[in-house]
Amino acid sequence: MCVSLLTAVSTPESAAELETDLHRPMEEREEKERSIRGQEQEDQGKCQEQPASMNTQNPMTEKEEKGMEEGEMKKEMEVEVEMELEAEVKVELCPSLPGLQMSFIRGTDLFGYVGIEAVLDQMRRKTMKAGLEFNIMVVGQSGLGKSTLVNTLFKSKVSRKSCTPNYEEKISKTVKLHSVSHVIEEKGVKMKLTVIDTPGFGDQINNDNCWEPIVKHVNEQYEKYLREELHINRKRRIPDSRIHCCIYFLPATGHRLRPIDVEFMKRLGKIVSIVPVIAKADTLTIEERQEFKERIRQDLAANGIRVYPQKEYDEDPEERIINDRIRESIPFAVVGTDKEHQVNGNKVLGRKTKWGIIEVENVAHCEFANLRDLLIRSHLQDLKDVTHDIHYETYRVRRLNESNMNFSELGLSTWPLENGCADKCESDSHL
Repeated sequence: MCVSLLTAVSTPESAAELETDLHRPMEEREEKERSIRGQEQEDQGKCQEQPASMNTQNPMTEKEEKGMEEGEMKKEMEVEVEMELEAEVKVELCPSLPGLQMSFIRGTDLFGYVGIEAVLDQMRRKTMKAGLEFNIMVVGQSGLGKSTLVNTLFKSKVSRKSCTPNYEEKISKTVKLHSVSHVIEEKGVKMKLTVIDTPGFGDQINNDNCWEPIVKHVNEQYEKYLREELHINRKRRIPDSRIHCCIYFLPATGHRLRPIDVEFMKRLGKIVSIVPVIAKADTLTIEERQEFKERIRQDLAANGIRVYPQKEYDEDPEERIINDRIRESIPFAVVGTDKEHQVNGNKVLGRKTKWGIIEVENVAHCEFANLRDLLIRSHLQDLKDVTHDIHYETYRVRRLNESNMNFSELGLSTWPLENGCADKCESDSHL
């Protein structure tokens, strides 16, 4: 007895309580559980009585209750639809790959600012330091205003005539290509512009195969770029002399496309982006101009001629809408000039006639502004991408296949071009 008393005193009260709980009979435990269940049932009853009392205080008709239930059901359905759409978007953006777990995290889900958007500033600074390259070719008969239009596009003297002192227009016996390069800077952005002119195109009595020098020149630029890419120790930045855009000038006859126009655009449309324009559109009335444009669009569709922008290159729905508007206005009816005149106290580029001044940048007078927006302000980078990803890739695949076939027939290595041979054969076109 003494020993048990001593142990009881020495142990803490909590331990005593635990021992007593363990040795309690089963009846006491059941009584406790019943009391707890009874309290829970009472609490539930009170919770059910409260909304009932609320209903008695604010009575509502059965119709209103049904309307509330229907509204809640609609909201729940909308929430479920939104959740399903978000899940579909996430699946589209992050397709499941074997062995790879991906998840789409929005900016609102981040814990704080990370700085991913600063990549755009880095790209902008790098592009401004390196500069851009843009090569444009103008093709058409003499006297259609090719040089004037190019000067008007870039608001500077960049054409072949403007850069050649004491230049006199002479009809050349064959088609010759002349390229002039300039570095244009605007607000810190530098662009190396190369204008390739084609004097002698369509000026002869016999214009048979007059497009061959132009096709050869375009393919030579692809060949030069391909050889630079195939070098073992290639340059970090390969000089780009490929033609990014070809502006084809149509005379404002008011009739249909001529056979030379059809044959040229058929052949060049497969290797370069063509933008047709109606030169000196001020010689036509508005009705004549609309009829002429409609006939040209019909001829382009009937002959399968592909002009920029092509429908199969549209990636986004927004781009498709913009490009559809551009395709509806092709070919652009343009007027070019490099002279300024005073109109209502403002200086504008225009052509002065007896009846008034034709404002070049006024959309109501001509479509020069739409052409400039397409070439420079909205689609310049897209023109470069189409040239590199589609036209150049098509040429590269064809050349490498031809080289592999030739080397395999000779029993030599299938490597198409040896390193350093571009230094020996830069002027050869290997077509």
